Amino acid sequence: MSNQGVTYKTDKVMPTWEQLAEMGRNLQFYPSVTEHPKVLTQKQLADFNRVGYIKGIPIFDETEIGEHRRYFDTLLANVLSAGGSSYSIISAHMKYGKVYDLLTHPKIVACVKDLIGENVIGWGAHYFCKMPHDSQTVGWHQDAGYWPLTPSKTVTVWLAIDDATVENGAMRFITGSHHLGHLTARHSAPDDNSVLGQIVEDAEQHGEPVDVELKAGEISIHTDLLLHGSNANPSSKRRCGLTFRYCTTDVQASYRWDREGVVVSGEDRNRHWGNPPRPSVD
Repeated sequence: MSNQGVTYKTDKVMPTWEQLAEMGRNLQFYPSVTEHPKVLTQKQLADFNRVGYIKGIPIFDETEIGEHRRYFDTLLANVLSAGGSSYSIISAHMKYGKVYDLLTHPKIVACVKDLIGENVIGWGAHYFCKMPHDSQTVGWHQDAGYWPLTPSKTVTVWLAIDDATVENGAMRFITGSHHLGHLTARHSAPDDNSVLGQIVEDAEQHGEPVDVELKAGEISIHTDLLLHGSNANPSSKRRCGLTFRYCTTDVQASYRWDREGVVVSGEDRNRHWGNPPRPSVD
């Protein structure tokens, strides 16, 4: 995590479904086997294994998350003025030092280590910001389905920048659906009005939907095979979350996704991941 004045360049690409199929990925749930967690409780680890997620974990107090909310307000205004959207701030740890600092934050990484072990890669940071009266949804999907990674040992941390409520489109999980392995999805159509390009049909047949309401500064963590999505935001309040993706160091990434992986704990013995430095731009 040195060379902080260097800006890291990447040419990561999104593979097609056909290319993903050719990879022969190992997509199955790998439960947490941690025996002595340092931050989480044994019950939280058991819940993660059983239902695929844990939620309501406090990380930042009101002052701390308020500081980052003000930072995001400025960042979003700049992105929108440049022609981007509230969903287009992706690979943010590669561009913004303050996001890199959150990806590598000891309090967040400690939770992840309790779930997946000491050797951890942080490879993604994406703001999902539903503006007030935003009609777009996020259709039911599994993250592992469209990532060129194998095996499927990634967890997503969802940090609430704003309060996330049922009224403003909080994320939803299908409890226990991660045990079903990789499910068939279809390409989303314009009529679906979905942010993502894939949807798993009739997802609610696979388990009970749970609304993941979070206070600003709290996180949820879910496995990459858990079915999840979110409804539209008809309310007058914004709902912004910052997602971080973490995996074990034995995961192999294709299509140059490895270049965005930061060693946030332990070591990458195979030296597969790029381990880019902190961006110089905050």
